[in-house]
Amino acid sequence: MKLVLWDVDRTLLYVGETDRRVYREVFREVVGREAERMPARGTGVTMPLAVRELLTTNSVTEAEVEELAQRIVDRLPEQLGRYRDEMRRSGKLMPGAAAALAAVHRTRGLVPTVLTGNLQESAQIKLDAFSLLQYLDVSVGGFASDSSHRPSLVEVAQRRSASAYGCDFSRENSVIIGDSLEDVRTGREGGAKVIGVASGTTSLSQLADAGADHVLPDLTDVDRLLNAIYELST
Repeated sequence: MKLVLWDVDRTLLYVGETDRRVYREVFREVVGREAERMPARGTGVTMPLAVRELLTTNSVTEAEVEELAQRIVDRLPEQLGRYRDEMRRSGKLMPGAAAALAAVHRTRGLVPTVLTGNLQESAQIKLDAFSLLQYLDVSVGGFASDSSHRPSLVEVAQRRSASAYGCDFSRENSVIIGDSLEDVRTGREGGAKVIGVASGTTSLSQLADAGADHVLPDLTDVDRLLNAIYELST
């Protein structure tokens, strides 16, 4: 069996300004003032780290960051859930994403799940908003809810998948599909091959130079994607 670890944002879907709106609203609720600066876009870092960046770049004292960060993280999924309709209106599926997910899901021997910087509940809200949950076993994924250190999420997903499917998973039979340099780093440091998809803010050459094992311009060529998965996990 082969473990296929899908990134979410800008690989499968894009929620437009919704994430940043939610960050602003929860920051205002918890900190009591407006955020003047927002985390960088499309970096792929986990939500807890993005929240810490949000706090520090908005002049929250170091002594307050840990407590306030946890309060914000705890509030994010509920606030995000208020914007399901907005995500569908202002966001989009990435090119080929639904067909690619469906193809991996129906291919015997592939275990499709999620490895993402989103909290688990946030990831499920986004995937459900775009009708993608049916193609993924999110019970065995790796999420920012498990750790803010993204490379460690590979082992989390491998362990959960091994328990659920009765098969050991390692670098040899695990593949991350993602759009960012952080996805590449996660695979290289965490123990998975990486298919880089230039659907986000990172180019094909940047993904390749960072060490992606295979690069694709998007997910529209399903046969090419499946071939890459098999080539990298045999």
